[in-house]
Amino acid sequence: MTDSIIGRSPARLEGRAKVTGTAIYPGDRTYGNELWMKTLFAGRPHARILSLNTARAEALPGVVAVLTARDVPFNAYGLQTPDQPVLCGPGSSRPGADVVRFVGDQVALVVAETEKIATQACALIDIEWQDLPVVSDPVSALAEGAPLLHPDRSDNIAAEAVIVKGNVDAAWAECDVVVEETYQTPAQEHAYLQPEAGSAYIDEAGRITVHVAGQWAWEDQQQIAQALDLSPDRVRVIYDAIGGAFGGREDTSVQIILALAAWRLSERGIHRPVKTIWSRTESILGHCKRHPMTMHAKWGARRDGTLVAAEVDVVSDAGAYMYTSNKVLNNAMLASAGAYRIPHVRVHGRAVYTNNLPNGAFRGFGAPQGAFAAECQINRLAERLGISPVEMRLKNLLRDDDPIVTGTPLPGPVTLTAVTEAAARAGGWPAEGTRSGIEPADESTPWRRGRGLATAFKNVGFSFGYQENSWARVVLEGDVEIERATVYIGGADVGQGHHTVMAQVAAEVLGVPLDRIHLVVSDTAVTGSSGSASASRLTFMGGNAVKGAAERALARWQDEERPAEAEFTYLAPPTQNFPDQPGVPFKPNLAYGYVAQSVDLAVDTETGQIRIERVVSAHDVGKAINPQFIAGQVEGGVVQAQGYAILEHFQTRDGQVLTPTLSTYLIPGVLDIPDRVETVIIETPDPDGPFGVRGMAEMPYLGLAPAIVAALHDATGVWFNEFPLTPERVLRGLGKI
Repeated sequence: MTDSIIGRSPARLEGRAKVTGTAIYPGDRTYGNELWMKTLFAGRPHARILSLNTARAEALPGVVAVLTARDVPFNAYGLQTPDQPVLCGPGSSRPGADVVRFVGDQVALVVAETEKIATQACALIDIEWQDLPVVSDPVSALAEGAPLLHPDRSDNIAAEAVIVKGNVDAAWAECDVVVEETYQTPAQEHAYLQPEAGSAYIDEAGRITVHVAGQWAWEDQQQIAQALDLSPDRVRVIYDAIGGAFGGREDTSVQIILALAAWRLSERGIHRPVKTIWSRTESILGHCKRHPMTMHAKWGARRDGTLVAAEVDVVSDAGAYMYTSNKVLNNAMLASAGAYRIPHVRVHGRAVYTNNLPNGAFRGFGAPQGAFAAECQINRLAERLGISPVEMRLKNLLRDDDPIVTGTPLPGPVTLTAVTEAAARAGGWPAEGTRSGIEPADESTPWRRGRGLATAFKNVGFSFGYQENSWARVVLEGDVEIERATVYIGGADVGQGHHTVMAQVAAEVLGVPLDRIHLVVSDTAVTGSSGSASASRLTFMGGNAVKGAAERALARWQDEERPAEAEFTYLAPPTQNFPDQPGVPFKPNLAYGYVAQSVDLAVDTETGQIRIERVVSAHDVGKAINPQFIAGQVEGGVVQAQGYAILEHFQTRDGQVLTPTLSTYLIPGVLDIPDRVETVIIETPDPDGPFGVRGMAEMPYLGLAPAIVAALHDATGVWFNEFPLTPERVLRGLGKI
């Protein structure tokens, strides 16, 4: 094959199966003799279980087993810190496992002949509760004397960090204008189409085998093995088709409890598969959300627009358990000072335990929250100084060799200027002047039009000291020419097209048509760890792994090995964690993605309704392996971020969820999405990416909310410091109610 497949857009490998309904998702698996499992959730935000009696549930005809905390060998798990019980209640050796800390804590498992019987049996479990004080506000949780939510900690701070560059206190005297504001960003539900589901059984090799949907099969295997106190090779995790993730499947949901049920049943001589499917409400209550954050930002600049100093305090609601709150906080802190040269910066961040639902990974991983504060600040400074938002950015954007807030430069080439100029040009921003250039609405109607701009950047890959890596294996078969190439990878395809792109990478290296590439994916019995489908990392990391394995296998093939086989583990450049002493420069990330977005909107000043007319999203992707997939990621990310900014209002009170269904928590429908989304692709190769690739899947999320706020200000003259921009909030801001 001579024609390159890199840069082309072949159809998804799994596309036909998905559109014809033949793709197998975890909830689709049937065995003919499966048992059904239902989970009893706490329903209380903070309480101690004094006693738990399962006799009535066990006596119900059709019930096979009821499992509680005493059945879990190591009753704790967590992606960063094992601080969450697998099952809450008495009988566990883990301190504090008898306490539920949010309404979605899992208390007991019922396995029965049918799902209906299992549901009925859950209601027959008798529990004696001791309600404990509910801490639902992270600021209150920081107060002296606040109830402690975890017995092994001296306070409710889940994670804390400080970044210092220069001398902020002295720098304010150099500033001609200072903007000081407090911003609040909300929680957000992932709302993936496929709720948590799966099945488990003991396979022919005696392994506990779990079919689920997740973002990192290897990590699921490790956490199951730890909870059951088994060696990882006793556990097999297989991913079926995955109906969306967006970070919500990074932390385990049904993986451990399915494995526990199948294992305990096998010990009793019951060798039948166990299956579970959560309802939508169970899914909403049972998995993490995007972190709500409060950010107090003070920024200063000279009269000519040069940024001088920034100070930001970030308080993040971790919820009941750590999940990835520490890492999300780190990203939010980096983003909160924006994509700008600022000589003097101090950022203080805290993630705080509360009795709210745990908050964890969600597309953008802290950067959308930090970017909201940063971009609102830069837009307000531009207004105060009478400078165009475009000019203000171009004057201050980071370039090659400029140190970021950590005191070290971004790995080059840095193309923040290129994406900003591209978005401004395509978005219709005038070359000169302070106005946005948007055509006004008909003054005889209540509609007003505005245009806003935002620029942002985010890490690609894991960071803060983690050694990024990804594994792949390639086997080549044939006689004279390669007739079949089998690629083994562990990376999850959660809808982003990862598997197709990896096949393109292999085909490009091997010089064979795409139809000769066969994939074996996400099965811990035969695939190693490719890392998580998160952090915009899989094309970068997995692509390097597949490229390396394919190159090695091809070299052996050319040396007349038949079949030829090779493995390769890609090790990315190292990163550094926070230093012991703030102010010491450190390199937190190995690569970055860059984005700028321009938004045109119209707002009805009588109803508060916002209509997004046009979004231009400019991205430096390094190299577009599959341009159509990139456009799809941009369009999907923009719509999801629009829901975050305007429509989605996740509400809780005293730890109870007030929006537990998709009829009370509204996500964008077909009539809500922007009239136009235009993707601008820039290709400046990253020296470490495969074929120059930069990750980009999270980038369309980063700037949309602040760009919408800027456009709303352009239309109405009113700034908004929090969202979602529901009609009520807009009318209140306009002084209409």
